[in-house]
Amino acid sequence: MKFDIPDYVNVVLHKLEEFGFEAFVVGGSVRDLILGKTPHDYDVGTNAKPEKIEEIFNTFKTIPIGKEYGTIIVVQKEGNIEVTTYRIEGKYLDGRRPSEVRFSNKIEEDLSRRDFTINAMAYNKNLGLIDLFNGRLDLEKKIIRTVGNPRERFSEDYLRILRGVRFATQLGFKLENKTHISCKEMSHLLANISAERIREELFKILLSNRPSYGLKLMNDLDILDIILPELKATVGFEQHNPNHDKDVFEHSLCVLDGVTDVLEIRLAALLHDIGKPHTLTIDEKGIGHFYGHEKVSVDLTSDILIRLKCSNDIIKDVTLLISEHMTKGRSMKAKGLKRLISRVGENMIIQLMDLQISDRMCTNILADVEFLENRKKDILQILDRNEPYEKKQLAIDGNDILNLGYEQGIIIGDILDYLMEKVISNSELNNKEKLIELIRNKYKLND
Repeated sequence: MKFDIPDYVNVVLHKLEEFGFEAFVVGGSVRDLILGKTPHDYDVGTNAKPEKIEEIFNTFKTIPIGKEYGTIIVVQKEGNIEVTTYRIEGKYLDGRRPSEVRFSNKIEEDLSRRDFTINAMAYNKNLGLIDLFNGRLDLEKKIIRTVGNPRERFSEDYLRILRGVRFATQLGFKLENKTHISCKEMSHLLANISAERIREELFKILLSNRPSYGLKLMNDLDILDIILPELKATVGFEQHNPNHDKDVFEHSLCVLDGVTDVLEIRLAALLHDIGKPHTLTIDEKGIGHFYGHEKVSVDLTSDILIRLKCSNDIIKDVTLLISEHMTKGRSMKAKGLKRLISRVGENMIIQLMDLQISDRMCTNILADVEFLENRKKDILQILDRNEPYEKKQLAIDGNDILNLGYEQGIIIGDILDYLMEKVISNSELNNKEKLIELIRNKYKLND
């Protein structure tokens, strides 16, 4: 088996070999090459020690990102290569880090410490594919299987439980039976993993081609109970409404799969209805309603994202989308659309429309989304024509009003509010002379 390795990667491999060391492309890059995918990055394993790696690449920029663990980054314009010394790891005492790391001269020892068989392969053009644990066969079978005993692998790093779900989701694979059983039995140990590490794996699941697959697997493995208990409450929660043919969890997953792979909108899609189990009321006809559920969903989502230590910008954008996801009445005219754009912002308005369209499509098989598609077109036209929807777009500002002779104070804000209302109704009025005329007709100056 031969692979087409990019020149900038071969430069690293050949240079190590020139100095008498072994060098292999290892890990996920080999997996992707076998699958016919272009790797996002390439990792190289070698029996050269870190200091020797730095010496060999002394004419390159290098970064000793994990020198104590054997990793040196070799920087090239085409991409960075992580070059790591073969290593053997000691016992894991905390479910995350080995007690010690020892360098090795054998690629076989290095591969044996890896998490899953599909990530435990190595390749170079001299020896071809090294596959000690049948990773290639597992790729053909489309299964995720640990290297060796799954309980031992997961005990070394509990995050591997969630990583297994992530790989299964990204590749559309199944967990091998023993791996699946151990994931479920040990899922509670994810509570010992830092929020940052959980977040990174969760986000990769959400940004996969079919994130619903991963969320269902997380539920099956009892992982939701640990990292997203608020979402767990939606599983099997019936909506008791003829307009909905799915429970809240299945509806949310449908919406999730239907939106674009942008993190903020994927998070909003997943969490937009988590307030429903807390707001259900049943009327005299037995029909369920969820008045104000979006407000509860915002509060719960904020709690989740803070717990996951997300940035303030992510929290703001996701909660904004959720708070506005119910603004989809059929009668919204241009004036209302401009107010909506003003509230949400130009950067987020199309994401909101995509969320609303997917949300409605996932209510039932007869759901009509044409009016939302038309609304999206109307919004795009407003933006394309640069029709004003917020005060900073007015052809006049506070200083201009002061120069007309009006005194500093609350009246300036009142005038700008008045002008904004006029311009939202008729964008042709957004002309400095016309706005001044409107001001003088409405607000008389004191003599």
